[in-house]
Amino acid sequence: MNIIEHPRPLRAQTRQWRRNQKSIALVPTMGHLHDGHLALVEHAKTQADHVIVSIFVNPLQFDNATDLKSYPSSIASDLQQLSSLGVDAIFKPTVDLLYPLGLELAPKIHIPLLGDEFCGAHRPGHFDGVATIVSKLFNLIEPDIAVFGRKDYQQLLIIQRLVSELNFNIQIKALDTVRTGDGLALSSRNAHLSTEERELACMLYATLKDVAEQAEQHQLTDNLPALLDQAITRLSQASFKVEYLDLRDANDLQAIQAGTTQAIVLAAVQLGKVRLIDNILFKLADRT
Repeated sequence: MNIIEHPRPLRAQTRQWRRNQKSIALVPTMGHLHDGHLALVEHAKTQADHVIVSIFVNPLQFDNATDLKSYPSSIASDLQQLSSLGVDAIFKPTVDLLYPLGLELAPKIHIPLLGDEFCGAHRPGHFDGVATIVSKLFNLIEPDIAVFGRKDYQQLLIIQRLVSELNFNIQIKALDTVRTGDGLALSSRNAHLSTEERELACMLYATLKDVAEQAEQHQLTDNLPALLDQAITRLSQASFKVEYLDLRDANDLQAIQAGTTQAIVLAAVQLGKVRLIDNILFKLADRT
């Protein structure tokens, strides 16, 4: 396994693979890997001849200095796990190498509308940072395929839009959220949950699942506000601070319309010091 820290040897490696007519898959991460990340890597291995995993905690996508400083890190364990999976290369750059003029002078990519609400509204600049770093990785590596999870669903749509609008010749592969036995979506931030908070955290998934099941069974035009209010109240009474909880068209996160068939209920909550996000995709009966 080749651990690469500088763009120059990274490009040399990928160009060598391409000269040998080998395909490349990229799995971008911020480290502190869990089974969800490893599932992305395993899938990437089935899609391309060579797999690169990037490990980079991108300061441009943090709107809170404390959150950035406290982001969990376990680089030795990460490298061991990736080695055992047979990853071909790890790209582990420094901030100075990717933002040589500093964060303030770094060009930023903004995805209008899609990046402006939900997590975009509650974390100003977050998706600009995501779009910017992903674009940098795509330009440096030029992968044939990049693999992302559906847990960060708004992020997934933004990356798909980015690829389309900036004409990247890259296939985006999306994998379902990996969960614990009680339904909690795996996340690096879960490491900061206390024992009591961890026991409570699975209630987020249970609540979203209940909303999805009810939405599948009933017409939404009249009862959607009440359904969402009940879910928010349930979580609030259980010590969650709800940033948002909504039900939207899964294709573009716009409001449900008469012809919408693929829907998503998505939420972000604060539990203690930990911010949790989750979503559930489901089908609506044709109501046209």
